[in-house]
Amino acid sequence: MQIDDILEVSPVIPVIVLERAEDARPLAEALVRGGLRVLEVTLRTPAALEALHAMRAVEGAIVGAGTVLEPSLYDEAIAAGARFVVSPGLTDALVTAAATRMVPLLPGAATASEVMRAREAGFRRLKFFPAESLGGVAALKGYASVFPDVRFCPTGGIGAASAPAYLALSNVACVGGSWPLPAEALAARDWARIEALARAAAALRTPRATVTP
Repeated sequence: MQIDDILEVSPVIPVIVLERAEDARPLAEALVRGGLRVLEVTLRTPAALEALHAMRAVEGAIVGAGTVLEPSLYDEAIAAGARFVVSPGLTDALVTAAATRMVPLLPGAATASEVMRAREAGFRRLKFFPAESLGGVAALKGYASVFPDVRFCPTGGIGAASAPAYLALSNVACVGGSWPLPAEALAARDWARIEALARAAAALRTPRATVTP
């Protein structure tokens, strides 16, 4: 799968931090039922890789790994079944890893210089992180004229209220956020609430592509 195909599936990519691997499958099922098929499991907890592997078995889910900081994590994510990987930034080691792995990388960029560096390395699809503290919609509007060939997935501080303004930008493919799975709902295993929030997030824009997982 190409990164463009993945980013076009849903308007929102849930950013998932799981402490309990046993919650992975019911959570993924709730999100997919709600219309959010692309799921980013951040590699921030001991349960993350096991959770990613469990979600991979959910019909319709396209599961990736987030917070991939180095090639070893890239390989661990692939072994767990990741279809894509996301990093908050970009290093020479990750550039080399992406060139030799079949699973695509969505690297992060925070400044114009970092966008230029990523473009120079061959990346035209970038994570813009942390979006809200970097200027949010206004910053991305500025980047649109300077980098017309780059599209972004902004993440960081985005919620249900602010997401539509990002999604209206021509250089935004989708947004990432954790609001469809609030901590209290996840702790209570309130899958019905999470499904409802996912459905509302999926309705922010009609999906423009169909990808077979």
